[in-house]
Amino acid sequence: MMAYNALALQTACHSVNRLGINEARAGILANISRFGAQIAGARKFLGADVRLVVLPEYAATGFPWGESASEWRAKAAFDAKGAEYDALARIAVESNIFLASNQYETDPAFPELYFQASTIISPSGEIVLRYRRLISMFAPSPFDVWDAYLDAYGEAAIFPVADTEIGRLGAIASEEILYPEIARCVVNQGAEILVHSTSEVSSPNPTPKSITRNARAVENMAYVVSANSGGLFGIDIPANCTDGGSEIIDFKGIVLSRAGPGESINAVSEINVDSLRRYRRRPGMGNLLSRHPMELWAHMYASRSRAEIGGLGDGHQVPSRDHYVKRQQRVIEKLDKAGLI
Repeated sequence: MMAYNALALQTACHSVNRLGINEARAGILANISRFGAQIAGARKFLGADVRLVVLPEYAATGFPWGESASEWRAKAAFDAKGAEYDALARIAVESNIFLASNQYETDPAFPELYFQASTIISPSGEIVLRYRRLISMFAPSPFDVWDAYLDAYGEAAIFPVADTEIGRLGAIASEEILYPEIARCVVNQGAEILVHSTSEVSSPNPTPKSITRNARAVENMAYVVSANSGGLFGIDIPANCTDGGSEIIDFKGIVLSRAGPGESINAVSEINVDSLRRYRRRPGMGNLLSRHPMELWAHMYASRSRAEIGGLGDGHQVPSRDHYVKRQQRVIEKLDKAGLI
C-alpha cells in the first residue's frame, strides 16, 4: 500500500527586506538551516513515515516591500544552481523526504527578471519539479514573456507534474488556489497531490483561500497539502497577520488536520495514494474528473479573455511596480467596456 505522512510545516518567515545584499544572503541561508533543524526534529517526533514536507510561500526571504525588481533580484532571488538550492537539497537528503518549497529565483534566459517558483526536491537531492507562478499581482511571470518562455522551455514547463515513489505531485503557488483553472490544468497532467505554499491571512471565519482549498480538493479529487507562515517578521506589518491555518485536505474535501497559530508541526496527516486511485477509477456521480466536459468551456474562455499576454515582451526590460497596476486597470476598462462587470 502506498501510504505515508505529509507535513505542512508552519514555520515563521524572517524576511530580508531590511538587510543589505550580503546580509540578506547570509540571512536566507540561516533561515534554510532553521527549516532543516525543524524538519529533522519533526521527523524525530512524528516518525520516519513523514515523506513529504511542504514549506510556506517565500519562507526564506519574505516578499518585496518597496524594492525595485532589480533590487529584489539581487537581494533575494535564488540562483538555480546556487547555495540556497544546495542547502534545501541537503535537507531533503538528510531527512529522506520530498521537500516542497516556494521562493524567488533568477533565470539566465531572462536576466533582467526573476520568477516565483514552487519546487520539489527528492530524497536524492534532485529538483524533480519546478513550477513558475503564472498569476501574480506584482511580480513577473511566464505569462508576461509567453512566447519567449515557450521558446526557452516548451509547454511541458507550464504545468509540470513529478511522477514519484510517493505519488504524482503538482504545485500551486499562494493565491493561485483561487483560480480553479490552475489546479485543473495541473491535475490534467496527472497530479494526485497538490502542494500549496502560501502566506496568507488566517481567521476563525472561512477565508477565500480556505474555501477554495476545499473546492480544489473536491473538484479535482486530489489531496491538498497547504503550508502557511507561522508569523511574518522583519517587515512593518504585525507579525501575526499571516499566521496559522496550515492544513491537509483529502480528495473528498475533508480536512484531515489543521494547525493553529504560531510555528507548528500539527498539520500532519496520512496520504493514501492507493485509496485516491481507487476513488478516481470508481464510476458514479462523485467522479467529477471523468464527468468534466472541458470542451464546453474552451470556446467561452477563448472569446472572453481580456488579459494582456506577453506584456513584458522578451523579458529584457525591468518592470516598474506601477506596470502591474496599470495593466490591471486596462483590463478592468476592457471588461467594463464589454459590459462584463
